[in-house]
Amino acid sequence: MPLFLKPVFHEKIWGGNRLKDYGYELPSDYVGEVWGISAHPNGKCEILNGPYQGQTLDQVWSEHRELFGDFPSQEFPLMTKIVDARESLSVHVHPDDAYAYENEKEQYGKSECWYIIDAEEGAEIIYGLNTESKDLAIDKIDEEDYEALLNKVKVKPGEFYFIPAGTIHSIGEGILVYETMQSSDVTYRVYDYERTHDTGDKRVLNKDKAKDVIELSNDNINIPTDTEIIENHKRTQLVSSDFFTIVKWKISGTLNYMKPREFVLVSVLKGEGQVIVDGEVYTLDQGQNFILTSDDLDTIFEGDYELIVSYL
Repeated sequence: MPLFLKPVFHEKIWGGNRLKDYGYELPSDYVGEVWGISAHPNGKCEILNGPYQGQTLDQVWSEHRELFGDFPSQEFPLMTKIVDARESLSVHVHPDDAYAYENEKEQYGKSECWYIIDAEEGAEIIYGLNTESKDLAIDKIDEEDYEALLNKVKVKPGEFYFIPAGTIHSIGEGILVYETMQSSDVTYRVYDYERTHDTGDKRVLNKDKAKDVIELSNDNINIPTDTEIIENHKRTQLVSSDFFTIVKWKISGTLNYMKPREFVLVSVLKGEGQVIVDGEVYTLDQGQNFILTSDDLDTIFEGDYELIVSYL
């Protein structure tokens, strides 16, 4: 039986309300992130169906590791979310596993990736550095010369970007992103457009740690994707890394699906249909998130919809 999950909403100073279009009942007009699949302490998704209904994903991971192929990790390793950038996010960077463990007592650092769901005309992301060395980048941070420091990229719907740990980045105004990442919430802000909280205090920056972990990562920006047609369905492998593999499926009709690993994370980006798992039928709509576990042996996707499938 697949594990369907209740999303967790996070309000952000830069968030909006576009995620209402996904059928979500938002708590406010400033929701920046919907965590669709998460066992992280800052946003634990609740199981909505079956024998584990009402339990959180971290509980099921801890007590029923057999559902996940007995994967040898204390913490659930991946997280998915949708990000609504009404305004630009802070310019920030994430550490790798070793730095996060040493300095934050976290098991995972944060490599992530973005699928651009929607973007206003001319919308931009920040991806990587304009400098030729890390030393020069640190100088520019100290000088607060962000125009010289940051590499800006115009984006369009349907594009994909892999952001390894150490890559300075930001999602710009007017962009809606589906994001898969390591299960981490460690972020080091470098610049935040002088924004303040309701108290009038500026948001905290973490420049010293950011300078420790930033890398020249621009070479990862244009990773070639691999597309093939399988049984009249379009399968696009967006990235395969040490941290995760991401595949986008465009389902048209009926697909007999074989899981590539013991468990996979599935999100419905667009459209509707159903998934049939070991003979049981489950309705699928835009915005739903679920996990196919080791117990789910026979899976059929049926309908007209688009999926993102993530796995280790």
